[in-house]
Amino acid sequence: MGKKVKKESESPPKDVFDPLLIESKTPATVVLMLSSPENEVLAKACDALYKFASKGDENKVTLLGLGALEHLYKLLSHEDPLVRRNAVMVFGIMASNNDVRKLLRELDVTNSLISQLAPEEDVVIHEFATLCLAYMAVEYTTKVKIFEQGGLEPLIRLLGSPDPDVQKNSLECIYFLVQDFQNRAAVRELNIIPPLLGLLESEYPVIQSLALQTLEVISKDRETRILLGENKGLDCLLNILENNELSDLHIKALAVLGNCLEDVHTLQQIQLTGGLKKLLSFLEVSTVPDIQKNAAKAITKAAYDSEIQKILHWEEVEKFLLSLLEINSDEVKVAASQAISAMCENTDSKCVLGLQGIPQLVQLLSSDNEEVKEAVVTALTNLTTASPRNASVIAESEGIVPVMNTLNAQRDGAISNAIAVLTNLSLQEPSRVSIQSHGIMSALVGPLRSTNSQVQSKAAFAVAAFGCDADARTELRNVGGLGPLVELLHSKNEEVRRNACWAVMVCGSDELTAVELCRLGALDILEEINLSTKRKNKFSEAALEKLLDNNLSQKYSRMGYLSSSNIITNGFYDCGQIKHGGKFLSLEELSKQELTDRREIIFINAKPRENIVVQKVQDVSPSVSERSSREKSRKGKGKKEEEKSKEVIQVTPTVQEEISSHWLPPPDFILMDYINDASKTILPLTTTREQVVALAQFVAEKMGGMVVREQLHNFCWELDMSETEFELKSNIVPIAKIKRGTFYHRALLFKVIADRIGIGCSLVRGKYNRAWNEVQLVEHSPKGLLLPPQEYVVDLMFEPGRLLKQGSAKADQYKCI
Repeated sequence: MGKKVKKESESPPKDVFDPLLIESKTPATVVLMLSSPENEVLAKACDALYKFASKGDENKVTLLGLGALEHLYKLLSHEDPLVRRNAVMVFGIMASNNDVRKLLRELDVTNSLISQLAPEEDVVIHEFATLCLAYMAVEYTTKVKIFEQGGLEPLIRLLGSPDPDVQKNSLECIYFLVQDFQNRAAVRELNIIPPLLGLLESEYPVIQSLALQTLEVISKDRETRILLGENKGLDCLLNILENNELSDLHIKALAVLGNCLEDVHTLQQIQLTGGLKKLLSFLEVSTVPDIQKNAAKAITKAAYDSEIQKILHWEEVEKFLLSLLEINSDEVKVAASQAISAMCENTDSKCVLGLQGIPQLVQLLSSDNEEVKEAVVTALTNLTTASPRNASVIAESEGIVPVMNTLNAQRDGAISNAIAVLTNLSLQEPSRVSIQSHGIMSALVGPLRSTNSQVQSKAAFAVAAFGCDADARTELRNVGGLGPLVELLHSKNEEVRRNACWAVMVCGSDELTAVELCRLGALDILEEINLSTKRKNKFSEAALEKLLDNNLSQKYSRMGYLSSSNIITNGFYDCGQIKHGGKFLSLEELSKQELTDRREIIFINAKPRENIVVQKVQDVSPSVSERSSREKSRKGKGKKEEEKSKEVIQVTPTVQEEISSHWLPPPDFILMDYINDASKTILPLTTTREQVVALAQFVAEKMGGMVVREQLHNFCWELDMSETEFELKSNIVPIAKIKRGTFYHRALLFKVIADRIGIGCSLVRGKYNRAWNEVQLVEHSPKGLLLPPQEYVVDLMFEPGRLLKQGSAKADQYKCI
C-alpha cells in the first residue's frame, strides 16, 4: 500500500545536526528529543525516526513501545511547518503496522490528519497524511470517523493533485471508504465521477487500476451508473477495451461495464450508441480466460431483469455464451453455464440455447471438475423447466445416462439439479420409461438419505413423479427406499415435508407399498403432522387417506369406517379398534401369538377350492412342485371332483411343510361358496333395494338368524366363538367359520359380499361390539322423477332386511347411540 509512485521527496537540509550523530543515537534517545522546545531538534528527531521506521516493521514496533506516537501526535498541530511535515511523514510510514493503527485509533488521529489535507499545506504533508488515512481506512470504525469528520471532500479534491503519490493515496483511501454504501452515496453527491474518469488517463497504471476498482464499487448503485453515462464514462471504458496497450486494465474496465449492464436505462444507452455490439465483438475475439469469465458473470447478473434479457437476446448474446462452452477453461465453462441459466428466463433465448446448447452441455457432464458439473446440470434444469422441446433434445442427445450419473456427484447442488432435470424429463412418456429402465428409484435412495434439505426435497419430488408407475414403486420398495422416504416426513423443512407427503401419497397407490409404508410408521407420523395446524398440508392429509384406502385392515382398525369405495379383498382382517399410539400388527405377526381370551381376529380369504394347490405350488421350490406332480400322477387321471378335493387335503400339508419363514393364511372355501350363492340368487333381483334386503337376510341366515331384541343377551355368540378359536388353535378366524355372529361379524360379512357382487355400502364400527352398514338408495317420486339418494342403516340382527333411515330414532337405537 505504501509503495511510492514517484521517488521520495528530498530530506530537509541538515545544517545543524550531523546525520551520523542522530543515527548513532539509540531510538529511545531520539524519542526523548521529541520533547525538545527547539524546532530544529524536533524536525531532526522526526526525520531520524522516519528513516529508522522505514527500515522495517520491527523498528516500527520498537518506536511504538517507546511511546513515540504519543509525542508525534502532539506535533501534528505544531506551528512550525517543517516539524509538522516530518511528524506526518513518521505517521504515514508507521501506519502500515497493525499495532500502530490500533493506537492511532485510540489517539483519534483522523481529525488531525484530515486537517493536514488543506489546500495550503505542503504536498509532502498531503502525501503522508493520505497514506496514513489509506492504511487506517481498512477498519470500519475509521471509515465512520473519516465520513463524520468531513474527510471525503478533501480526499476527492486531492484526486486532482499534481503529485501522483497524493493521487494514489487519496484514491486508495476513497476505495476503502466506498465499500460502505453510505460513503458511496456521499462521494456521488461530491461529484467524484469526473475526477475518477480523469485518472483513467493517468500515466501510472497503479492509479488507472485503482480508479477502475473504485468505479466498479460505486457503479453498483443505479444513480452512479446514470451519472457515469451522463459524463461519457461508458465511452471511456469502451476505449480502454479497444486499446490493446491497456490490456492489463481490460478485466477491471469490464467489471465496471458489467455493473452498467444491470441497469436497463444504462444498457439502452450503450446499445443506442453501438457500444453493446462493440462490447460483444471485443468479448468474442478475446482469448483471455479471465475476461471471458468476467464477461459471462456480468451477463449473468444483468440477465435477471426481463427487459435486459430482451436487449441481450436482440444482440444475440446466446451465440457468445455457447462459444464460451468450448473454451479450455473450467472457470469459463462454469461462468458460461451460469449465464445460460440466467438467460433461460427469456423464452426466445431458452429456445435458442436449448436447441444449440444442450448437446454441448450434455458432453460437459462427463467433466472431472465438480463445479463444472454443477453449473452445467443447473443450466439443463432451467432449460428443461416448462420446455417439452428442450426435454426432448436431452433425450435425443443421449443425455439421460450422463444426467443419471451426475446423481453420484460430490456437490449437493449438482445432485439436486440432476434430479430436477430427470423430473422435468419424466413428463414425457418415452423419457420416463427410459429413465426407469436405468433404475431411477435405486439411484434416488442415496439422495433421499442426504443431509441437504434441497437434495431431500428434489429426491422426494422425483419419487412422486416416477412413483405413478407400478414397477417403479416395486423397485423403490425392493431397494429399501421407503424407509428414507418415511424419515423425511419428520423433516422440519416445510418443502421437504410437503414433497415427502406427496411421494408417500403416490407410492401408497398399491396395497403392498401402502402396507410397507404403514409398517415403517408412515401412518403414525402423518397423523401427528395432521394434528398440527402449522405442519399439516394438503398432501399430508391426502397421503394419510391414500395409505388407509390401500390398507383397509389398518384403516378400519384406526378409523372404524370403510366407505363404499373401499372394496374389501382377500387378506383383509379385523383385529378390532386399535388404541391411540398402539402398534398395528400384521396378520403374520398375529398368527404367531398364542391363543388368548381376547377378541378374535376375523379374516377374509375367499378362494376357489381348485386354485389353492396351484397357488401354493407356485410359491415353493421346483422340487416341491415336481413331488406334488408325481403324487398327483400316482393317483391316476379322470378323477371326480370329490377325489380332487381329497387330493388338495393331501397335498396342502406337504406344501406348507416346504415353506419356511413365510406364513400363508388359511383359505376360506365356505366364504367363496357364500359369494357364489349370493351372486346366483341376489344379483338377478331388479332393484338395489331388493338386493340389499335379500343380502341382509342371507347374511343373517348364515350367522344365526334373526335375534329377538329382548333376547339379545341370550344370544351366546361368545361361547361359539371360543369353541371355534379352540378348534382352530388360533385367534385368527375365517369369517365363514362363524356360525353365530353378532353385529360386527354380520356387518363385515355383509360388506364383503356386497363388495364382491357390486352393491355399494359402507361399514361403520360403533361401541359395545356394534357395527352396521350404510347404503344409499334412490327413490322414485310419484311423478316418476328421481329423488336425491337417501341413506339407510341395514338391520342384520332384529329384522334382517329392514332399512332404517339414517338419523331416525330406530337407526340410532340399532347403532346403540
